[in-house]
Amino acid sequence: MALRVLYIEDEPDMLELVRLIVSRRGIEYHAATGGVKGIDMINSVRPDLILLDLMMPDLDGWEVYDYVKATPEVSRTPIIIVTARAQSDERLQAVRAAANPDDYIIKPFGPSQLLEMIDKVMTRANESG
Repeated sequence: MALRVLYIEDEPDMLELVRLIVSRRGIEYHAATGGVKGIDMINSVRPDLILLDLMMPDLDGWEVYDYVKATPEVSRTPIIIVTARAQSDERLQAVRAAANPDDYIIKPFGPSQLLEMIDKVMTRANESG
């Protein structure tokens, strides 16, 4: 069964770039343009992994993250936070300490960097049950 990945992002170019990267690996890819659509897709697709942009106009990534972690049916879904903002590092470290997101990646990233991150996070998730 193919790994199901949902990328929640408001930039169409990034959604397409990630689609190209993960589809070559045989990963089942789903995309949502923004946090509101992202929450709808989390509930309908039930992804194995969520890639989550932080800066979105309708519902930001932190709100989506909080929703996932507070919803029992999806709370164990690994999340990789995707950000272009260096200043969010401090916030990421605080959230990492308090809520323990699975990992994060900073834009721009290369195909191999993204695939390695997905492999690392999914290996950890499978090992922890």
